[in-house]
Amino acid sequence: MSEPVALTFDVFGTVVDWRTSVAREGRAFGKRHGIETDWVRFADEWRGLYQPSMSRVRDGERPWAKLDDLHRESLCELLGRLGVVLGEGGLDDDAIDDFNRAWHRLDPWPDVVEGLTRLKRRYVLATLSNGNVALIVNMAKRAGLAWDAVLGAEVARCYKPQPDAYLKTAELLGLAPRECMMVAAHNDDLRAARALGFRTAFVRRALEYGPNQTGDLRAEDDFDVVAESFIDLADALGV
Repeated sequence: MSEPVALTFDVFGTVVDWRTSVAREGRAFGKRHGIETDWVRFADEWRGLYQPSMSRVRDGERPWAKLDDLHRESLCELLGRLGVVLGEGGLDDDAIDDFNRAWHRLDPWPDVVEGLTRLKRRYVLATLSNGNVALIVNMAKRAGLAWDAVLGAEVARCYKPQPDAYLKTAELLGLAPRECMMVAAHNDDLRAARALGFRTAFVRRALEYGPNQTGDLRAEDDFDVVAESFIDLADALGV
């Protein structure tokens, strides 16, 4: 087969280290507002509400809602569990909104900027993320991520692994699925893309969930490329 034209990327966990970044933002938030908790655990719990919140959209239990809004609802739930008063007499909307935008300020893994810069020499680079457009754009601007296009869930108005999230991304790039390679650190994401005709590249992120991570420690299927980093991916693709 000829090589792909575009590389489409999962973002949370594959491109950026959400756990460390959200915990860092949480510590700063807690210091400003006098809230004490285990902020690494808080980050894990916030992320733990990610799939259930999207599932309600996928299943038609609620209308389409962008990830920023789902994140904010989850944040308010978690702050409530800590006994934090929200609204009048407590945390105001501006404070909650600023902390919610922690997801706009995630740090990339150390290999990402160099790897994307190399890959961009040959391929179209596009996000295929559940993150909404403003979130991904702000993250990219802050971190220097060299996307050619920001696509995925909000553009398709459906969340991965629903097929249209993948297929609409390829369509908007003017490409057939076989001309796209999905890059992700998650086996299920790659399986969903491959079932639709995408080529696949697994990049291992063994610390996404910290030192006790148990899932996605290896490629579980025969994906087209298996790499340890974006630099390794660039090497494997001959860039």
